[in-house]
Amino acid sequence: MSNSNIWHHKLFHYQSLLRPASLEHRSKLDSSGIVAKYLFKAARRSSSFSGNDLKLRRSESGIGGSRRSVIFTPRAVLAMEPSSEQLAGKFNLDGNIEMQVFVSNSSAASIAQINIQITYSSDSLLLHWGAILDRKEKWVLPSRQPNGTTNYKNRALRSPFIKSGSNSYISIAIDDPATQAIEFLVVDEAKNKWFKDNGQNFHIKLPMREKLIIPNVSVPEELVQIQAYLRWERKGKQMYTPEQEKEEYESARFELLEEVARGTSIEDLRAKLTNKNDRCEIKEPSVSKIKNRIPDDLVQIQAYIRWEKAGKPNYSPEQQLREFEKAREELQTELYKGVSIDEIQKKITKGEIKTEESKQLQNKRYFSNERIQRKKWDIMQLVNKHAAKSVEDKVSKSAEGKASVESKVLKAVELFAKKKEEHDGGAVLNKKIFKLADKELLVLVTKPGGKVKVHLATDLEQPVTLHWALSKKAGEWLEPPPNVLPPGSISLQVAAETQLKNESSTEFSYQVQSFEMEIEKDTFIGMPFVLLSNGRWIKNNGSDFYIEFGRGSKHVQKDAGDGIGTARALLDKIAKMESEAQKSFMHRFNIAADLMDQAKDAGELGLAGIFVWMRFMATRQLIWNKNYNVKPREISKAQDRLTNLVQDIYANNPQHRELLRMIMSTVGRGGEGDVGQRIRDEILVIQRNNDCKGGMMEEWHQKLHNNTSPDDVIICQALIDCIKSDFDISVYWKTLNDNGITKERLLSYDRAIHSEPNFRRDQRDGLLRDLGNYMRTLKAVHSGADLDSAIGNCMGYRSEGQGFMVGVQTNPVPGLPSGFPELLKFLLEHVEDKNVEALLEGLLEARQELRTLLFKSKDRLKDLLFLDIALDSTVRTVIERGYEELNNARPEKIMYFITLVLENLALSSDDNEDLIYCLKGWKLALSMSNSKSDHWALFSKSVLDRTRLALACKAEWYQNVLQPSAEYLGSLLGVDQWALNIFTEEIIRAGSAAALSTLLNRLDPILRQTAHLGSWQVISPVEAVGYVVAVDELLTVQNKTYKFPTILVAKRVKGEEEIPDGTVAVLTPDMPDVLSHVSVRARNSKVCFATCFDPDILADLKAYEGKLLHLKPTSADIAYSELKEGKLADSSSTNLKEVSPSPIKLVRKQFRGRYAISSEEFSSEMVGAKSRNISYLKGKVPSWIGIPTSVALPFGVFEKVLNEDLNWEVANKLQLLKKNLAEESSALGQIRHTVLQLAAPPQLVQELKTKMQSSGMPWPGDEGERRWEQAWMAIKKVWASKWNERAYFSTRKVKLDHDYLCMAVLVQEVINADYAFVIHTTNPSSGDSSEIYAEVVKGLGETLVGAYPGRALSFICKKNDLNTPLVLGYPSKPIGLFIKRSIIFRSDSNGEDLEGYAGAGLYDSVPMDEEEKVVLDYSSDPLITDDNFRRTILSSIARAGSAIEELYGSPQDIEGVIRDGKVYVVQTRPQM
Repeated sequence: MSNSNIWHHKLFHYQSLLRPASLEHRSKLDSSGIVAKYLFKAARRSSSFSGNDLKLRRSESGIGGSRRSVIFTPRAVLAMEPSSEQLAGKFNLDGNIEMQVFVSNSSAASIAQINIQITYSSDSLLLHWGAILDRKEKWVLPSRQPNGTTNYKNRALRSPFIKSGSNSYISIAIDDPATQAIEFLVVDEAKNKWFKDNGQNFHIKLPMREKLIIPNVSVPEELVQIQAYLRWERKGKQMYTPEQEKEEYESARFELLEEVARGTSIEDLRAKLTNKNDRCEIKEPSVSKIKNRIPDDLVQIQAYIRWEKAGKPNYSPEQQLREFEKAREELQTELYKGVSIDEIQKKITKGEIKTEESKQLQNKRYFSNERIQRKKWDIMQLVNKHAAKSVEDKVSKSAEGKASVESKVLKAVELFAKKKEEHDGGAVLNKKIFKLADKELLVLVTKPGGKVKVHLATDLEQPVTLHWALSKKAGEWLEPPPNVLPPGSISLQVAAETQLKNESSTEFSYQVQSFEMEIEKDTFIGMPFVLLSNGRWIKNNGSDFYIEFGRGSKHVQKDAGDGIGTARALLDKIAKMESEAQKSFMHRFNIAADLMDQAKDAGELGLAGIFVWMRFMATRQLIWNKNYNVKPREISKAQDRLTNLVQDIYANNPQHRELLRMIMSTVGRGGEGDVGQRIRDEILVIQRNNDCKGGMMEEWHQKLHNNTSPDDVIICQALIDCIKSDFDISVYWKTLNDNGITKERLLSYDRAIHSEPNFRRDQRDGLLRDLGNYMRTLKAVHSGADLDSAIGNCMGYRSEGQGFMVGVQTNPVPGLPSGFPELLKFLLEHVEDKNVEALLEGLLEARQELRTLLFKSKDRLKDLLFLDIALDSTVRTVIERGYEELNNARPEKIMYFITLVLENLALSSDDNEDLIYCLKGWKLALSMSNSKSDHWALFSKSVLDRTRLALACKAEWYQNVLQPSAEYLGSLLGVDQWALNIFTEEIIRAGSAAALSTLLNRLDPILRQTAHLGSWQVISPVEAVGYVVAVDELLTVQNKTYKFPTILVAKRVKGEEEIPDGTVAVLTPDMPDVLSHVSVRARNSKVCFATCFDPDILADLKAYEGKLLHLKPTSADIAYSELKEGKLADSSSTNLKEVSPSPIKLVRKQFRGRYAISSEEFSSEMVGAKSRNISYLKGKVPSWIGIPTSVALPFGVFEKVLNEDLNWEVANKLQLLKKNLAEESSALGQIRHTVLQLAAPPQLVQELKTKMQSSGMPWPGDEGERRWEQAWMAIKKVWASKWNERAYFSTRKVKLDHDYLCMAVLVQEVINADYAFVIHTTNPSSGDSSEIYAEVVKGLGETLVGAYPGRALSFICKKNDLNTPLVLGYPSKPIGLFIKRSIIFRSDSNGEDLEGYAGAGLYDSVPMDEEEKVVLDYSSDPLITDDNFRRTILSSIARAGSAIEELYGSPQDIEGVIRDGKVYVVQTRPQM
């Protein structure tokens, strides 16, 4: 763009900035209203136009012409007979959800307005709609659509509702009079929940509107501008995109033309838009003034320069006019000096007019001189709940207990797979889902009973024929043996054909076409196939489909692994194409672009595969160039193609944005045209300008000419550093080596660099100038995330100087927030500050401002992404520089830095809800500290523990998603093993998570000291002597038997594990609850059990591995010392003495002729202690303690059902599996699965129904047969838990006869708890019988007694002062379980609460409905924030415990819940 064009652009821009004017260039403009664009830029920057006079100046005859000032006051948007709204429909959608539809009823307007209001709030609520024309049923898609509307398969529009509190709204404008009605559905996309009108579309008729004939006349532009401005004001002065500005301007013009069509004259329009009484003042300037008048276009340019120098502030209309007049005065001063108009114009263009900077920034800065003034952002607006799912199943990688917070709506083939997996039992050998346009194809390989079974299913609607074969080696088609052919199959030469059969399930709600085939194991290794449907062959991207029968191929090179947990097909293709990719960056980026569709279809693991490949490239594990000459602009163009594709996937796949950001960070920005070519051209300019055409510079030029790479950024920086250090060559080598470039690497380039730089001193200034400019070009291509280049690309820049980059201009990204330029300027000015707090605030403020643009922007999205990635990266760098600032800081400052880094991590994470609630917790902790709360350190410690759990979860996600792909692809590509071993670790260390972990480690000891917590929490204080063994997880060794007394140092303890035989102590950094299963087991078994919070102590203990230690615990500490070998025999440790276990016997229970009994009938012959205790409490505890109504399926019912004729197949299979159990414990899973196949005898159903209804409990069958099936499945799961691994090995360990173990089922109505608690009426840690110990969690108690990470709220209470509970620790559990009104089926065996054996907790209690997992926000929980509420709740729990202990006369272990402040006790047992 030439200078004159640039200033012409600025002229227009500032003319709009100053005033919504009618320009003298109007006659040259087309009807698209270019002027309007600039009008709205002005409107956006104005905050108070309403009620102020606007002056429109119009030059009639150029510079020498007369000038008059037209003064008018905007009145209201031209209403065109304001429309009245009428209620068009009122609908009840789902229970108490109501929808109202209002339609404008103005016959005079051609635009109909439909407003829809719904009493339902969701971020994903959409209107699925279309228009009806001329009584045609087919929907048409109007061109006028609400913001955010997307086209759904060209069949409908989807427009987002606007959420407001508990309601949602949407407005639609229909401007085609031929539209007779609209039809729509409402859908909550996240929940796949559809709202219909009694199964049909909602149909809303529109009022008749006259079809206006718009005359072929024009409306004065100044009137269009006024109407457009007033429309903008009416709509709340919204931020418009350039496209919206143009649309609004044309809509204003159309409204005025409609009025003209109705007979309104132009003068009447003018009168309506302006005050009729205003007078137009026409002032004729004197001749002398005309001669000396400064042309308006020059004044506007000067005013623009003033505005730019002031930091582009947001001026009010009055300030705009004052600035315009000051610019005129400055130019008038030049004129008085005798400078001609032509000379003034030249001086302006060169920026030589002296200008006084506006004081605007001093009065209203985005930041003060010292720090950013941060806006009060709503933290909850940062929440992303996008949990990515991969299409390719991660077979062995699914983490237990990591289900998504939001339940996933399964598709037909997934429901089919779920049913088959449950039915087949055994292992899943392979599972893949292939995309068939908008349909899917599932192939599932299982191994029930030692055979291989293949299931295939598709949701295609047309009949499908499977053309298939078997193979013993890859690529082979062998005719299937006759004994494996499904019925109706046809044998062909080397293949078979089978018609897929229709299959549906009422239980799982699906309908598919399916195929099933079973073969002996190890006969064949795979199955190739294609599909035939409707005369069309369906293949897998042009190739045959192929499914392997084993977990991975036997034909991949041995060290490549099996590819489980990866998008293996994609990685195999990458490996196959690597030899082509090695030719150049152009080849690699183009291949990556070609693979992006396949990666996107493979989901999370596919994108992880692309990232791993690009990361190998970026870390130089792969060859960058193999003797291939590529022009830099070709590399740049390939980069641009790849990053454009990544940008598009980012915009449309919010669940994968974190991985896509990671891919972008490994690939440079790229760019069409000159950006890449300038790398090649500008090195020549540098050589020519500075007379350095030989030696190293020529070698570098040849390398750049052949193939540029990210190494060139480092080489350029090394040259700059060398020149700045007075040509010290050692500085050159230091910069290179620090960034991984050795002499050998320089020599390895196809165009090798042999020489060292050799410059003259007189070249210094020119080289620094030109290399500095060149660095920007290199970074623009290779370092998209570099802060300086990223800011330049978003804000726009223009480079000049001595023929160097002449005329190169990057335009600014449109629609950036007001005040953003000066914020970015602040960041660049302070990016190297030693005191980093203000800089961190500024970086995060910039990221917050960008966030909304990243979600909305389509144009230049990747430039915004690179800027955000650069800001994120800079936060990490800055926080590491700021560690020194924290050396002697108060804890509040460290906590504040933690909030900043946590905010940064949340801004970069997809599924960040837990991180956001951690952030809210830290802000509450800071508030408590500032208000001098007694508990601030104790609460802060709980937030710290939760934040650590969140980081561990984040690291686990990286490990599960990235590491398998790194190992598999790395092995195929020959990447160094050390690089593979640390791949994920390096990713984590490079991110905010590592910096956050460092800050937490700094704060932890301070909080423990302040809260008087010490380094240990001793759960079971037992003195012990044993040999130290370090293990990763207690779970992996729970069934092991140690021959010698063993002290286990376990990295992870979940809470549900068994303690291995021979173990005398378990020490862990993990935080199981004091009342968790493993804690109770430790105390019962007299095993020392403790949590250690100090990593140095843990490291010291691990250093003793294999040595004999003596542990001596107190209630708050553990002393330890090494013993000599001979001391073991002399040890008096109680748990080392041989104690012959007292024989424990079970008595087999018989069926007593009753399938169901009420609580009044509970006895030791019929039910276990759990049921009897709850029955005993009823009527004996104080009335303020609630006891849930109960019935039971007594002992012997399971055995009776199993022996029914309708279950004889199940009984036979179970008998067979139990025989195998002695040799193969893996049969336990198959036994449990077999129990679930039992059918319910009608008599059982009838008796249970009668007992539940007579006891006042709801009967599930009243809600439909499916609800009873859910209840029956829950009962069977309780019975099946007899064969849980933990329970089975536990009974075997104490030599209990497992066959004699009988299972009753206690049936209770679930209380939808606000809180759940467990009480021990004697403090289990200290043994103090004078105080009660209890733990409390939000929601149901399963998170307390099950293996859910984090700690519960814990407290003690003296029995002689039950109104003064003392909190020992605040909660850190991230997850709470909640459930609607439901029934729970509790295990109640004869093997629980036996003397000398605590079997409680070994067996399952199963609710009829699945609990909802909710990420918890403690910062708004009154149990945390309200001292009085907390005291009341905890005291009532303690009083309930005291009352029940008094009733039994012995210490009790009690479980219960709180609902609306009322205490309910659901079970009690003797405290062991």
